[in-house]
Amino acid sequence: MDEQQKAEKTRAGAGLPPKPRNPALKMLGLPALPKKLPSRNWMIFWAITGAFTTAIVYDKREKNRATAKWRRAVEPLSRELIGPANALPRKLTVYLEAPPGDGLRVAQDHFIEYVKPVLSASGLDWEFVQGRQQGDVRAAVAEKIRRSRMADERPGEEIPKTDDSIVEDMRKKMGLREYEGVKGDIVIGRHAWKEYMRGLHEGWLGPLDAPPLPEPEPTVDTKPDSEAPPADDGAAESKPEEKKEEQKKEDKPSRPPQPRPHNTTDDYDSVSLPVHMPSEFSPSATIPFPHRLGFTQTFVRLGRFLNRRKLADDIGQQVAAVCFAAARDYREADGQYEQQLLLEQEERDWPKSTWKEEEPATEEDKKKVASEPKKERIWASPMVIDARIAQRMRRFEIQPQDEERAAKIIVPEEEVEGWIKGSLRSLWRWGARSWDEKPKGPNVGNLDDD
Repeated sequence: MDEQQKAEKTRAGAGLPPKPRNPALKMLGLPALPKKLPSRNWMIFWAITGAFTTAIVYDKREKNRATAKWRRAVEPLSRELIGPANALPRKLTVYLEAPPGDGLRVAQDHFIEYVKPVLSASGLDWEFVQGRQQGDVRAAVAEKIRRSRMADERPGEEIPKTDDSIVEDMRKKMGLREYEGVKGDIVIGRHAWKEYMRGLHEGWLGPLDAPPLPEPEPTVDTKPDSEAPPADDGAAESKPEEKKEEQKKEDKPSRPPQPRPHNTTDDYDSVSLPVHMPSEFSPSATIPFPHRLGFTQTFVRLGRFLNRRKLADDIGQQVAAVCFAAARDYREADGQYEQQLLLEQEERDWPKSTWKEEEPATEEDKKKVASEPKKERIWASPMVIDARIAQRMRRFEIQPQDEERAAKIIVPEEEVEGWIKGSLRSLWRWGARSWDEKPKGPNVGNLDDD
């Protein structure tokens, strides 16, 4: 046993703390170095945690870089001169709908995170068509087309007023002209795209008037009068509080019912085209919306979370193509239209409940379902396309020169770095400025003057 070990044993027997091995660290006020490395389990834990954190930070920075690249690519559009004061600017239409098994807020957050930054940088205006349940986008697209057809085919008939029609009438009175160039539609997600296509076919190939409702089947009360429950005179009148609550529920404005489809997919071939049908429709663009639910899909969702930079680059390119307004015809290959194949892989992410028909739980629900027309299940049905509609559709596509110009854009590191790196950079620059600045002396004037 050497002298150092004897000294440590003596200090331990006296109840004193062990003496630091490096006296220089004690002089500098630094803690003593550990005697050994952490255990194997701790090393594995910190290695996995560090790798996962690094992957998240890297992906977030590159996602911001991809979005910033396409945002800078479309910025020159915002600096272009506007048209005459009596003409409206270009306006896009964005179609959003709650994905299967989830709410509308998820679709709104997806738009804000990936689509909105590029659209805002371009200086273009847009309006929303949002749906909370299956069929809302279909109804909105079809109703918009029917109203335009009514103005051409029934000029003397008064069309019911809506908020949009009232604004359009005011603009016409003020002498504002509509935008005469390419407008465009942005459809987010496969589920909204299927309803968009169904709405186009319903609006152009369906009748202007809604079909009559089917007559409900008469119900026969098989319960004899003797089995009827006796009337309770004491409970005949409800309490005043219950009456007030019922009155409040009645006074509260409810959501208007969804318009019924005016035709089915089987009616496409037997219908002739309207006389005033345009030769080309407004171009459209489909934006990917990968959305998978369920605890069993955790690893799939985690993999997508760590590769958001690729999704941001893809969506940025699609939105930039819409901003540049370059479009082409949809193609056809192997007997299938291009519209049928867009975002088809997203259907594998939908929950199983999307493909199952809902069965009524109670007898009242069964009677209600029997009295009302069966609701169309657009998401679970295959997409049926009429050739006359498909040939008039156009798709936004970015031009090679615009894509090449975007590839040359260099995004500064300061624009995509996080808070920690930005704070360290600011601290370093502050220190560098303080070091370079000359010390200020007393204000005593020029000592060389007599």
